[in-house]
Amino acid sequence: MAEVPLDLEALVGEWLTVPDAAERLGVPLSRIRQFLADREVLSSRVGERHVVGIPSKFLMESGPRPELKGTFTVLADGGMNDDEIIAWLFTPDPTLPVEGAPIDALRAGHKTEIRRRAQELAF
Repeated sequence: MAEVPLDLEALVGEWLTVPDAAERLGVPLSRIRQFLADREVLSSRVGERHVVGIPSKFLMESGPRPELKGTFTVLADGGMNDDEIIAWLFTPDPTLPVEGAPIDALRAGHKTEIRRRAQELAF
């Protein structure tokens, strides 16, 4: 299993609190909590007060990135916890078809490639 970096906060960079995510999307707090409950986005405890933080790259203007939920499922089925999944998605990988980390490849439209790699890792 992937080892979670000691500083997941720094690896991800920009985090949104639940209220910040709700404001950014123009939806009630309950909608963001539902996204979390439905695993459309993942979160981790961040900051000095250990508040729930959502990586900002998990959201588009209209809501959660649709390609994430299936990728989360594949990695979770392989035994990863949420912090490990977030770490894997944000860890730079020079072998990807785009510069950056798996999250950047997903955002660039390489869902199939990232899911294939997630399946190989998980099984």
